[in-house]
Amino acid sequence: MNVGSALLSSAQRNIKKNRGPITNPAPAGFLHTRCSRSESVHATTPCANIALHQYQWAVTHRLGTQMGTTLTAISLQGLIFAILPVAVVIGIMFRWSAGAKTAMYATLRMLLQLLLIGYVLVYVFNADQPAFIILVLAIMLTVASWIAIRPLRKKQPHIYLNSLGAISVGGILTLALVSQVVIDVQPWFSPRYVVPLAGMIFAGAMNAVSLAAERLQSEGDRGTPYLEARRIALQASLIPITNSLFAVGLVALPGMMTGQILSGISPLVAAKYQIVVMTMLFGASGISAALYLVLANRNRRHSEGYPISTQD
Repeated sequence: MNVGSALLSSAQRNIKKNRGPITNPAPAGFLHTRCSRSESVHATTPCANIALHQYQWAVTHRLGTQMGTTLTAISLQGLIFAILPVAVVIGIMFRWSAGAKTAMYATLRMLLQLLLIGYVLVYVFNADQPAFIILVLAIMLTVASWIAIRPLRKKQPHIYLNSLGAISVGGILTLALVSQVVIDVQPWFSPRYVVPLAGMIFAGAMNAVSLAAERLQSEGDRGTPYLEARRIALQASLIPITNSLFAVGLVALPGMMTGQILSGISPLVAAKYQIVVMTMLFGASGISAALYLVLANRNRRHSEGYPISTQD
């Protein structure tokens, strides 16, 4: 028996041992793969690679069922209880005249968006056209770039272009590295991987650009020299993600890691994925914020009062 057949047989034995409910369907053709006798016994053959992935799936699935964890469906009543802390905060904001209407609008919009995206992702995940996935990513970048400049008092077209360029460059480069080098997504446009990763990366870059832009504009209004304002803005933009790096694993378990553990994945496997997530968020946030600050210096020198310098 060659390596591919051995791995496949081991994977199939793991499936047969599983007596619990199958919450994660096996990859297509899982029980139908066969390795010919003529293939090499080395683990580099195509059949051996396929069987290895199937073996890894079987072990992970078996581990999940051994842990006895399955996702519990959340009822409508449970969702209502989850919103109670939000209602308390909005009540305080209303009492203190601290922008309760904006918080209510943001909460309602979040609820609507998440309910709708659940249905949309079913279609997106079934899409097998790279052009469609690229269109989805383009829409995400367009919206994220507009949201990033929402806190700014001055919203000119070139400011939006700065935001779009910064988030696109920092986000796409990070997404390409993570999806194609770190995780090795096949095919490269696989929506089940690319779309969720893009969402996390673009959102992190969006928040960093938004903080950097707001702080840069505020420092410019105070007459702070550009180089000093740039330093302050970059530090401010990275405060949330830096705090997350300090707190992860000690103060809180991030959402992705928690979700994987709840679905039965080994905590060690979940920890590795979370390391990838934290590093990609820090990288995308820092690159996008820095690029925005550079573009802002070049394109807004008249409105912000910062001359272009070769030191920038």
